[in-house]
Amino acid sequence: MPYPGRGHINPMMNVCRLLASRGILVTFVVTQEWLGLLSSDPKPPNLHLRSIPNVLPSETIRGANYKEFFEAVYTKMEAPFEQVLDGLQRPITGILADFFLYWVVAVGCRRQIKVFSLCAQAVSWFAIHYHFDLLVTNVHLPADKAERGDERVECIPGISTRVSDLPTSCFSTYSTPIVLEAVSWVTKAQCLLFTSFYELEPDLVDILKQKLPIPIYPVGPSIPYMMAQEQPMKSIYHNQEANCYMAWLDSQPRSSVLYISLGSFLPVSGQQMDEIRMGIQASGVRYLWVIRENSSKVSIKSDDMGLVIPWCEQLKVMCHPSVGGFLTHSGWNSTLEGVYAGVPMLAFPLSLDQFHNSKLIAEDWKIGLRIKKQAGEERVVKREVITKFVQMLMDPDGNKSREMRVKAKNLQLKCHAALGDGGSSFASLNALIKDLMGYGT
Repeated sequence: MPYPGRGHINPMMNVCRLLASRGILVTFVVTQEWLGLLSSDPKPPNLHLRSIPNVLPSETIRGANYKEFFEAVYTKMEAPFEQVLDGLQRPITGILADFFLYWVVAVGCRRQIKVFSLCAQAVSWFAIHYHFDLLVTNVHLPADKAERGDERVECIPGISTRVSDLPTSCFSTYSTPIVLEAVSWVTKAQCLLFTSFYELEPDLVDILKQKLPIPIYPVGPSIPYMMAQEQPMKSIYHNQEANCYMAWLDSQPRSSVLYISLGSFLPVSGQQMDEIRMGIQASGVRYLWVIRENSSKVSIKSDDMGLVIPWCEQLKVMCHPSVGGFLTHSGWNSTLEGVYAGVPMLAFPLSLDQFHNSKLIAEDWKIGLRIKKQAGEERVVKREVITKFVQMLMDPDGNKSREMRVKAKNLQLKCHAALGDGGSSFASLNALIKDLMGYGT
């Protein structure tokens, strides 16, 4: 049972594909809208889709109606989900549920079914909210990020950050109570899974293993790395378009292209998009830019240096040898894909966990740069700044660029090793399956 948003459904689906590849029968529950979006994607024969009615605002307008969407998730999904459970013909061994859907844990408790909680954010994101009381006790919260943004936060074990880099969910009078409620239900689940891999935040994983009374399994990166190595994915766009951008990449010099994607959920103002466009064009850098239809108020078209497209197989693109950098909103899934591809990143966070993730990219792992450090549409980053950062990242002879590329490749090696036989994520998945099936330790 995933949280009904693209950034949660995709990693949950990737975990379920792994479980299905181990012979486990998986029923994946989504709304009718998402059933239509997912039904054409190839799936293992033992992974089945089931739907509940569209009790939520559409995915296409979720960003503009987020409060209404949030309320519907917690008031309208539980009853139809239980109806799906009642209609399943085989006995249920366990429920894999998104961390945010804490009501699923309550359903499992009532029905005496194991619930496995999946957190689709960074381990450090979870740790910050798990230790939220320390932020309050040490008077870091409540706080005005504009006034106290540079204030150091050192009270959480394993984390050193600033107030401005805390997730936006720490400051919201609306979402903070929901996140904290979800945290309070985690220990009632059978275990806690992360879509990350152990080597990305090892100290924090170890700390949480000591503090939480349930097992922790980092099984990621939960990205479509298996599918990226297979045949092209189906999309709402023609295969001819896919052939077009891959052929264009094939014709570009090695590590010369900046891949640009600012996500599909949170909008970017027309003024900011215009500054990004002019900053990219002034940089003289080749680029491949994904802009979803109707997501931009600015007309951005392909030119001699760049290709603008509405969709692509992101991971396959980033693993292409001509791609040398990634301009990203720093969503967690995109961040993990950048790590897997070994590509240095330019972080342009917009909201949610993205400012925290951008801090990990630039300061903790040192595999990228942060263009934007503060939220708000009024804080427009000018084209000159964007040009400077793009050139710094993509300069093949720059010391800073070379250092980031070396660190990105080293982290990529750790990522791939985690997924391989005997790797940390491989071992975590095995332990999860033992837990699911009720044998072993």
